[in-house]
Amino acid sequence: MQPPDELLLAVKQFNNQEWFECHETLEDLWMGERGMPRDFYQGILQISVAIYHWGNGNLNGAIKLLKSGVEILDKVDKVFMNMDVAGFLTDVNILRQELEKLGKDRMTGLNAALIPKLKPVTETDKNIRE
Repeated sequence: MQPPDELLLAVKQFNNQEWFECHETLEDLWMGERGMPRDFYQGILQISVAIYHWGNGNLNGAIKLLKSGVEILDKVDKVFMNMDVAGFLTDVNILRQELEKLGKDRMTGLNAALIPKLKPVTETDKNIRE
């Protein structure tokens, strides 16, 4: 399934750390969908909001939404709309674990390299994962 233009915009916003904008773009997509596309959009949306919460000092909200976003994305194919869902989930779980380890007092010391990116996959990647 090819990604719609709105998803490509949301991916760009997510990867540029424009969490609120990404949320807004995905909310429009999420509301009109059912099934796996809905789960895909909702999962990314929740993870985007989680990182937004982290940036605003809300550790508990961030961890809660990281967990729920992962639970939703676990229902989605490992590669969906040409995106590497499996790799993204791995990175999100690493982020959550690190935030839990840092705790509220040290959460601003998070290594920025741990913030996940949404990445497209190539045909070769798809064949390896399937």
